[in-house]
Amino acid sequence: MKARVLVADDDAGVRYTLRGLLEDDGLTVEEAVDGEAALARLDEEPPVDLVLSDLRMPRVDGMELLRRVRARSPAPPVILITAHGSERHAVEAMKLGALDYFRKPFDVDDVLAVVRRALGLVRLEAENERLAGEVNLLRSLVFVSPAMARLALLIQRVGPRDVTVLITGESGTGKERVAEALVRASPRADKPYVRFNCAALAPELAEAELFGHAKGAFTGAVRLRRGLFREADGGTLLLDEVGELALPLQAKLLRVLQEGEVRPLGEDRAFPVDVRVLASTHRDLPQRVTEGRFREDLYYRLKVVTLQVPPLRSRPEDIAALARHFLARHTERFRMPPVALTPALLERLTAYRWPGNVRELENALESAVVLSADGTLDPDLLPGGSDVSAPQVPSGATLRERMDAHEREIILAALAASQGQRTEAARTLGIGRATLHDKLRKHGLLQEDEESER
Repeated sequence: MKARVLVADDDAGVRYTLRGLLEDDGLTVEEAVDGEAALARLDEEPPVDLVLSDLRMPRVDGMELLRRVRARSPAPPVILITAHGSERHAVEAMKLGALDYFRKPFDVDDVLAVVRRALGLVRLEAENERLAGEVNLLRSLVFVSPAMARLALLIQRVGPRDVTVLITGESGTGKERVAEALVRASPRADKPYVRFNCAALAPELAEAELFGHAKGAFTGAVRLRRGLFREADGGTLLLDEVGELALPLQAKLLRVLQEGEVRPLGEDRAFPVDVRVLASTHRDLPQRVTEGRFREDLYYRLKVVTLQVPPLRSRPEDIAALARHFLARHTERFRMPPVALTPALLERLTAYRWPGNVRELENALESAVVLSADGTLDPDLLPGGSDVSAPQVPSGATLRERMDAHEREIILAALAASQGQRTEAARTLGIGRATLHDKLRKHGLLQEDEESER
């Protein structure tokens, strides 16, 4: 892709000359008649790789343009065009962050040398950022796919910027690992990192856990509790599955995010907190906003930046790398001989859609390793194999009977992926735990001592 250069100069002749010179060198050139027009262009897409600006222009001059560009994030480098005798201004511009400058009247070779050097630095910085992002995310996740490489680059860009980030994606894709990578890339990396699962507690308990409470604030509050926001002060708080947060707590969370202070239950004063909030969810939050189950103002407050973690089925290139990683981990864990990733095994893995994503892949391989013999792993032990193939239904079965058979197999697969953890299985299926319990009874999957429950 051609580098894009923005030329800002109130002299049409200079703009024309520079456009011809730079386009002949293989660059894409855009023009701005002054600094104000240049700033307006920088607010648009696609991004500009380099700015060439005259020092003297009406409305917004080159020095002011430089200051405003350097205040942006990310900021393209700026090269200033100075008049003869303006060396003092050029030195001042370099101190303010200009990458370089050249003088009018300019020499063609000098201009091309300055521009080529600048774009070389731009490419080098972009490559360093990409590699740093991949190294950072690879400490948490295994991947080779371009989709995850793009996510790694975004993490590296967003991590150092102290903004709220909403991490979205299906269950099992690795949203918590993305949050860890964001923390490592941030200036708060050595400060507290606190995680809270918004689906784990009843609303009244979640409120006390998040915001704290005074001693005696409610029955059972036998001692003061600071709350997770105050525990995370100076650091980062991850609100996992934020879409499950009850509406009254959403209102209180919004106040904390807006005001930077938290008022514990039973306290008559608020306490200031400095916390970067990361939030994750597998829910469709815009849909929940439409349904009145999630506050619209909180949604927009959380999604200053949104990072989408792609499902495993959309990045099949990662399956082989993940499988080798998990096989090595679990054979070492169980002190078993190494298991090779054979073509037949890889074919079975890539043919399956992995509704439980990376978590399901790891659990399936862990189970298969335990059941393997003599260092050989039977592909039929994996999802998509003969033991979990399409459900067998009698010929002439009704539509309801066929649907029930498929529902039973889907529930069994979710339970297998969650290692029998019903709360996690229900979350993966997008239903409540009580609904899952009813379906287990319906399909005869409850133990005898559970039949009397509810």
